[in-house]
Amino acid sequence: MSFRQFVFRNVIRNKRTYSAYFLSSSFSVLIFFVYALFIFHPDIKKGVTAATAVQLMTAAEVIMYVFSFLFVFYSVSTFLKTRKREFGILIMHGMTRGQLVRMVFLENMIIGIGAIILGIMMGIITGKLFLMIGSNMLGIKSLPFYLSPKALCLTIIAFFVLFFCISLFTTVLVQVNKLIDLFQSGEKPKKAPKVSIILSLLSAILLFVSYYLAATTTLKTILFRILPVIGMTIVGTYFFYTQLSVFIIKLLQKNRLIFWKKTNIVTISSLAYRLKDNANMFFMVTIVSTVAFCAIGTLASSNAVNREIKTDYPATVSYIAQDHNPIHEQHLREIKEEFNKRNLSYKSTNVAIKVVKVHDNSQEKPKLQIDQMPVISFSSYKKMSKLAGFDVDEKALVGNEARLMLASHLKIDLKPQSYTIQQGNITLDHLQSTKNIVFPYEMILSEGLVVSDELFRKLKPVKTEMYTGFYTKSLPETAGMASNLVEKGMAFPNEKNTYSMIVSGTLYANQMSMYKMMLFVALLVGLVFFVAAGSFLYFRLYSDLEYDTRQYLTIKKIGLTDRELNSIVTRQMALLFFVPIVVAFVHSIFAFIALQTFYTVSIVRETVIVLACFFIAQLLYFFIIRSRYLRNLKKSLI
Repeated sequence: MSFRQFVFRNVIRNKRTYSAYFLSSSFSVLIFFVYALFIFHPDIKKGVTAATAVQLMTAAEVIMYVFSFLFVFYSVSTFLKTRKREFGILIMHGMTRGQLVRMVFLENMIIGIGAIILGIMMGIITGKLFLMIGSNMLGIKSLPFYLSPKALCLTIIAFFVLFFCISLFTTVLVQVNKLIDLFQSGEKPKKAPKVSIILSLLSAILLFVSYYLAATTTLKTILFRILPVIGMTIVGTYFFYTQLSVFIIKLLQKNRLIFWKKTNIVTISSLAYRLKDNANMFFMVTIVSTVAFCAIGTLASSNAVNREIKTDYPATVSYIAQDHNPIHEQHLREIKEEFNKRNLSYKSTNVAIKVVKVHDNSQEKPKLQIDQMPVISFSSYKKMSKLAGFDVDEKALVGNEARLMLASHLKIDLKPQSYTIQQGNITLDHLQSTKNIVFPYEMILSEGLVVSDELFRKLKPVKTEMYTGFYTKSLPETAGMASNLVEKGMAFPNEKNTYSMIVSGTLYANQMSMYKMMLFVALLVGLVFFVAAGSFLYFRLYSDLEYDTRQYLTIKKIGLTDRELNSIVTRQMALLFFVPIVVAFVHSIFAFIALQTFYTVSIVRETVIVLACFFIAQLLYFFIIRSRYLRNLKKSLI
């Protein structure tokens, strides 16, 4: 048997340990190759949407490549630490350090090349499926399968260089100690885990403060808080696993009612060592999982865009004529004809808008000095609200009563305002905002007024504008309407035009197209992160199999039953699998609470769906690994 055959068979013998690492690496190659198929596809570079998609996928390639490098390096480094006994046996039989280094290098390259081959083969097999899904999510014409030589070469070269560099670098980590140390590496009794009360308290404080800042953030403070919160969360999470979790286990050991109950003495005692030994792995799994949950959850909340647009843009088509030019009547006829051509039922209304001179009485100097404001009557506001499908439970305004018209995102932290209408010197104090949005934000220059019908009739405006709103329930079907009058769904007055117009269906289509692109990219990257996190857990579990076998074999001699063994292993594995995921869930929930500040509609449903899907996937993975681990463990105990 040649040296290369020996190395190859050595990899095959350890297939159970290497399987999760190998499959995770193959999955990374697969996703990288799929992105490359998109980037180099000859039909995808047509149009703005496709160009943006290519940029996003290129960024995802870089992120995933860097992550793959760190993942492979950590995995290989950890493998070396668990193979000291094997190295001792080989050295005792005459293997030199040079041959040992060469063996480690060749093993890594065999696994790496195998992962590249399997990943590309799976990419070729599933490429058409990914192209179909991606085309649908990007809103472009279905892409035919095209095996780009550039995509193939990029994937092979990129990951060959990655595995070569890591294999070369990890040979430096191969240390040949004394044979006695190598043989006893897996048998030496573990030292009792030590814990620092100060660092445990620091972990609790950092996590509590970061959660509090995330939960109380507002649209104004989120940009200032995001970096400190991320930093405190990362540091707090690290000390949670290395210090606080062990401190909690020690407290449980002092509680006799819990510690001495049935098999808890075995479970809890072993758990303290497992938490300390696997602290770095738990930390990485938590951070990686949190990034995956937040990336996918943030973009999955794009479903809220539909509700957000319906709130901010109540009319499907909004049109304001600033003068009495006959061209406006022609535009309105064109809009009605297009509704009819698309077989869309609609309701319309005409509302007079008076622009009056005002004075801002706010004590704080406003960023934007307003001297003119659009004004509508309360009856017009009520009519527009009902056409938009909103409830109107506000009392009718009388006399000099008025309310502010604001877009939804400007209603956050709104303080009562005070304005004076210069005509008649009418002061409107402590103005609250209207409950409903009836005008798009862009059309009323940030703010407007709703006044009583009586006051509206008295006002003599600087100018009068006419608003026409078209309302329909088929928002997505109005995308692209009146494209000759608007650009990307919006048009505003300029030297040539004296009208402003917004088509909310087009805005919705543009936003959803962007969100879907980002979701498609984040979904695949997030899956790579999630699979890698599962690989870490799988590897740590099987790396401790030999130690667990000796431990349970000893306990079994004094009467441990199979049922008790199943109970102990299940509880320990459940903690191993779900503690990092639960912590990542908690991190993600507070991240979503902070994200909620960007929306006026709730994203709770989307958040729950994303986290539930990940939890179900982790649960299935847990049951699969548990059954395999128990089977292998019981075989070793026979």
